[in-house]
Amino acid sequence: MTPAHRATGPDRADGPHQPASPGTLWRALLARLLLPLLLIVAATGALGVYTAQRLTDRTFDRWLIDAARSLAHQVRLIDGRAMVDLGGEAEDILAYDVVDKTYFSVRQHGQHVAGHRDIPAEGEHISRYDDGLVFDATFAGHPVRVAAVTVGQGEAQAQVLVAETLIKRRGVRVDLQLMLIPLGLLLLIAAAAIVLALRWTIQPLERIAAQWNERSHASLQTIDLHGVPGELMPFATALNDLLTRIHQLLLRERRFAANAAHQIRTPLAGLQLGLARAADAPDLPQARAVIAELQGSTQRTARLLQQLLALGRLDPEAAFDLGAAPTDLVALAHDVGALYLDAALARGIDLALETPVDTVQATVQPALVSEALGNLVDNALRYCPAGATVEIRVLSDPPTLQVDDSGPGLPPDEREAVLERFVRGRGAGGDGSGLGLAIVREIAELHRATLTLGDSPLGGLSVRLAFVGGVLPTAPGSSPPAA
Repeated sequence: MTPAHRATGPDRADGPHQPASPGTLWRALLARLLLPLLLIVAATGALGVYTAQRLTDRTFDRWLIDAARSLAHQVRLIDGRAMVDLGGEAEDILAYDVVDKTYFSVRQHGQHVAGHRDIPAEGEHISRYDDGLVFDATFAGHPVRVAAVTVGQGEAQAQVLVAETLIKRRGVRVDLQLMLIPLGLLLLIAAAAIVLALRWTIQPLERIAAQWNERSHASLQTIDLHGVPGELMPFATALNDLLTRIHQLLLRERRFAANAAHQIRTPLAGLQLGLARAADAPDLPQARAVIAELQGSTQRTARLLQQLLALGRLDPEAAFDLGAAPTDLVALAHDVGALYLDAALARGIDLALETPVDTVQATVQPALVSEALGNLVDNALRYCPAGATVEIRVLSDPPTLQVDDSGPGLPPDEREAVLERFVRGRGAGGDGSGLGLAIVREIAELHRATLTLGDSPLGGLSVRLAFVGGVLPTAPGSSPPAA
């Protein structure tokens, strides 16, 4: 394929010109089409000439044998001796050929009886027929083709030889070889047609390459599919899908960066003001009181940063090996519940673990699932008032982690929205950031698990994480994110 002209967009850095690769599609197609065509035409021409020449030689040989048999009818065997009285009949039989010279000879027991004495009785390139044989020889200084026919039997046998020069045969061979010229012209025409057809066929590829090269490196605009052949449509569509996914991913990351900056700016500003208040405090007790307030703000900021880092690692578009292994969800839920027990006691919330069975096995990445369950428990503790109940449940069919609470719950029309990053319910209080459920959703996507928000039998919200599909396929050689 001829490389398309590379236009330099406003944002494209000039670089060294990339020469066309020797292994281009253009050359590969030419080689795969023209070489077989050349071989087929060459083989067809050679086989045709060889076959026609064989048929011509057999025809000429047949004529020589017929001429020899006609002369053989004039041979008489009297008392075992060959007697020939041809007169002018031999000349009448042979003289009609005005191109080649024809000679004959009759012999018996190696002795000359009639005709020319020195016609060879044997030679090369022998062709045997039912009524005689034909061979190549030299007579009178010229190459000839000789037909030999036997008359009589036993001691009375005689041999009739007819020799002919090769002028007609050679002329026919030249004519047959000249027939290859039109075949060669047809080969050239076919090759030109193939080249033009290939040029026309690869134009859509060149157009796609031109569209791609004319853009700046930052452009993710999809390729125009108008006029793309059906065979190239899967390629072009896949390329457009890739560009769309990259564009969406970049938009998502930009939104994430903007929202993260907004979320971090507020607590950092609060910390700065708190530090200024502590510095301006008139005495040590007031400074300590301000610092105690700052400790709570610092903990919330640390939690926010932890969630932001978790979201940065948990990108479903990035393929990595989860390191999934058979895991006991009952033991995992027990460990996570123990981590949040002090926080529940501090808030006056009853935190319980309900496991109908002793063990529930699931193939998951334990650290990520612990992170997901921890976010669900943390959310429940943050939005439930004192005196509420939060229950962690482990179900076995399918393997499921479920967190129920007796808090204010969440209206059904808001449940899908709160799964997005930085989105909180309209009536949400507390100090949440709107990242917990987004982290849980992305961990669920990585495990092909089902995440469901519903009404809890305790009166609040129920969040159910069911592992029904198995983990996503991953890229070889990649590593899991740290939880």
